[in-house]
Amino acid sequence: GGILGGISNGMPIVFRCAVKPTPSIAQQQDTVDFIKNENTQLSIHGRHDPAIIRRICPVLDSVAALCVADMLSLRYGTDVLTKGVDDR
Repeated sequence: GGILGGISNGMPIVFRCAVKPTPSIAQQQDTVDFIKNENTQLSIHGRHDPAIIRRICPVLDSVAALCVADMLSLRYGTDVLTKGVDDR
């Protein structure tokens, strides 16, 4: 919300995102090897993140800030990023 035709209408700009689950877990999993055409076991070694949701919030904040900075640089040029919006 907050954007009509690419222009802010003064309302808060709201967006949604989706986060896919972590693809690896620390347990052995049953899978199928399509090349050999047989059932097999899959185990992934290394670091495993059981819950990525706590780490995604700072990432989303950073991506949103980068998008706003990109839109400001497209509209006003890169001077606005060094001077600030109030120094026009």
